Amino acid sequence: MRAGELSLEDLLSESIENLAENSIVVIASKVVALCENRIVSREKFTREELIEREAEWYLDPGFSEHGYFFSIVGSTLVSSAGIDESNSGGDWILWPKNPFRSANQARKFLLGKFNVKNLGVIITDSVSYPLRRGTKGEMIAWSGFGAVRDYVGNKDLFGRDFKMEMSGIGTSLAVAANVVMGEGAEQTPLALISDIDFVEFAKHDATPEEINVAFVPWDDDLFMPFLKLMPWRKGNGDKN
Repeated sequence: MRAGELSLEDLLSESIENLAENSIVVIASKVVALCENRIVSREKFTREELIEREAEWYLDPGFSEHGYFFSIVGSTLVSSAGIDESNSGGDWILWPKNPFRSANQARKFLLGKFNVKNLGVIITDSVSYPLRRGTKGEMIAWSGFGAVRDYVGNKDLFGRDFKMEMSGIGTSLAVAANVVMGEGAEQTPLALISDIDFVEFAKHDATPEEINVAFVPWDDDLFMPFLKLMPWRKGNGDKN
């Protein structure tokens, strides 16, 4: 698939024949970006220039002995501001401009096409995980379901109150889907998840309040003692 060759709606129509009620469609961010023509020629920009443009925060690659570009985009710690060059034919592929808008549009289209009432959409990318080899899927946007289950106020098996426990439903589903979608030449940019009675579907797009619940403010983050030690540079991503 080449940039601008298909719209996201055309891609979904070609890829999905049937869609059951209470399903979630997982879409790789790369194909969403290609549908939206979010590519940049290597001749016009270096990776470093694009990272500074797209990231909210980033670290100089010299900070890592592997030349790894740590960055934060969309409140997500990700390599190189999500900029990808694998399977790209030589261009830089960026993240979708507005992943939540893309997820909402995809869900609206699928609801109409398959005449279902409950449907979720996840846009996912691959990220590295500290102290573990291999990448995992990460949810960068979603639509149509509750991405986080809050256990605060409930009790565990022994009657103790949960103080801060939450379950990342959306991220867990993204991880599972990523195993099927693959990381190489599998050419499987979409996955369908069904039989998920633990998911709470919604009739509306995720509200700003619902989105904020899924992300942790810097000052409250469990890993902030580590993050604060890093020499972060301010990018221009939050101005796009």
